[in-house]
This record gives sequence, C-alpha cells and structure tokens, in this order.
Amino acid sequence: MLTPTYPGFFDVETRTAKLTAMGDSLVKLNAQINREAFRPDLARAHAKERKSNAGAKPINVVLMFKMLALQHLYNLADEGIEYPVRDRLSFMRFLGLQLEDRVPDAKTVWLFRERLKDLKLAEDLFNRFHEQLATHGYVTCTGQMIDATFVEAPRQRNNREEDVQIKADKSPEDCSENKKRQKDVDARWTKKNNDTHYGYKNHINADETNKLVQDYTVTDAAVHDSQVFEVLLDQTIDKDGKKRAVYADSAYRSRGHEEKLAADNMPSQICEKGTRGHPLTDAQKETNRVKSKVRARVEHVFGAQTQMGGHIVRTIGLRRAQVKIGMMNLVYNMKRLVQLIVRDTKASIRAACVANGIGAPAMA
Repeated sequence: MLTPTYPGFFDVETRTAKLTAMGDSLVKLNAQINREAFRPDLARAHAKERKSNAGAKPINVVLMFKMLALQHLYNLADEGIEYPVRDRLSFMRFLGLQLEDRVPDAKTVWLFRERLKDLKLAEDLFNRFHEQLATHGYVTCTGQMIDATFVEAPRQRNNREEDVQIKADKSPEDCSENKKRQKDVDARWTKKNNDTHYGYKNHINADETNKLVQDYTVTDAAVHDSQVFEVLLDQTIDKDGKKRAVYADSAYRSRGHEEKLAADNMPSQICEKGTRGHPLTDAQKETNRVKSKVRARVEHVFGAQTQMGGHIVRTIGLRRAQVKIGMMNLVYNMKRLVQLIVRDTKASIRAACVANGIGAPAMA
C-alpha cells in the first residue's frame, strides 16, 4: 500500500518558479502590461445600482478582462475556459487566483462580454492601450499599412425566403423567438478568388515598423475593403510636419482615393492595377514590387492573429463580433508589445557589449 503524500507549504511556489524558469510567456505579459489602467473603463461594466447586498459580489473587472485576454491568446470558447484556469497554474498565476478562489464560469464570462457590447467598451479599451504604447516609446512614426481579413462566423442554413428577408435587414418572420436568437442577420456571404466566406471583416491600419494595430473597424464580409479606406487613415502630423505614407494593395487603388491622399498631403504607396487593354508597364510592376515589400508586413499581423485562432467568431450579430474582433486586435497588440520590448532589450544589451568591447569570442 502506497503511503499518501501531502503538498508541502512551498510546493506551489516551487512549481510556479519552475514554470517561470521554463519561459512562461504570461509572466512577461503580466510584467509589461498595466492592467489597472483599464479599470476606469471596465468599472462601467458593473456600474449599476444594486437593490441589496444579498447575493454574490461581482467579480473583479480586471480579472474578467484578463479572462477575455486568455480566451484570445489560447483560442478558448466561453465553455472551454473554466477548466484550463482551474487546471493550469500558469493561468491561475496570470489571473492572480489561488487554489481556493472562485473561478468565473462560462455564463459569467458571456455576461461580462455582453456588458462590453452594450456599453461599446471594446473600442475604448483598444484606444486606452495606445497610452501604454506611447509610454514605452512605440508611437506611430512610419508608414501606415491598410488591409482587411475575413473573420468567419458559424454558417447559417437559411431557406430562400429567409435569405431575402435578411438581405433586406429584416429578421425572418416565420421563425420562433428562440430560432431568431440563433439567426445572424448581420453576417454576409462573399466570394474572393473562388473561395466563399461568411461572416465579417476586420479592417486595420497597422504601423509599418512595429506592426502594431493603430486603428480598426468591423464590417460584414460583403463590404469591399475600399469602402472603409478613408475611415482608417491616420492624419497625424510628425515632428517634421509630414503625414505618414499609406501602403495598401491594388484593391484600394482608385482615382478618388488618390485625390483624397493628395489633398491631405499623404504620400500614396498604394499598388497600381492594370485594366483591360491597359496592362501594367514594367516600370509599374517594379514599383509595385517595392511597395509590396512594405505592404506585405501587414500579413504578419493577420498571421499572428490566425495563430491565436482570431479569424473565427462564435458569436451572433455585428455588435458581438465588434467586441470579439476588437479584443482580438487589442490582445494582439499586448502580445506584440512584449515581443518588441524583448527584442529592443536584447538589441540594447548587444550594443552595450559592443561599446564596452565585449563580444563573441574571436573565431579561430
């Protein structure tokens, strides 16, 4: 018979210290991101009059915000987040929870996100984080890359009459109330390069150098990229009195956009496109290649979000999609900030070593 063993007083601390030594990325995220800076905005989610002191007290809003961040970092659904939080010490430490503490369940997480939706807080939280980016010195100073990507939604199985009503921005009349709640009347079908998509689009403006998302907007999938082009333009003037150049693929190229950029003194680096009977010249093709070397960096942003599972929403309706996609852009920026700090810290150390004559051993 095996003798039962019991956890020692410092066993949990020893285990978490080992996780840190093995490179727990959540430790760096906790260290570099000022979560308390979001509290004034998040507090509005619980800003409602309580009729009495009875019942469970609301869970800390910063804790709930970090729960949403975990969802996007690890692609977890509402029903799938409670178990790993209870199971993984790294998640508990990130949230500041002890073994005996209450863990928000799926319903609590859903209700909190609903409050963000009702109060339209996702965009406020995204903009709030820009203050931290500026504090760390990562302000926009180079070209702005504009592009969009599809965010797929659960595909609807509508009959022909329902499709007609939905396209007319009406809720299907023949459905029960329960069925209507499961109908996404905001998502749309579209086709690109023979691939069919259903859902929404994440339109972003990303900084050329640091690949941080500076601004975004969310539409249904059928909205053409060029329709929100002017909404995303950053008119900021730098210290030299100039505006940032604009990089985008040929889908954004039009006479109207070129005139708009010229009127606003914004250098256009939008790829040119050929037309029937007027193909691109060799000089235009070469110019496009040069522009594309910069513009292609925006695909790194979308690629990183894909690794986070960010190009799928499990919600219904545009307003909920706006919260999910807004949080995805925010959490991506948080993760990217940590990467930039680590990168620049290593660069500073290397520069200091070179300045002090310390370097790699000379090759034999």
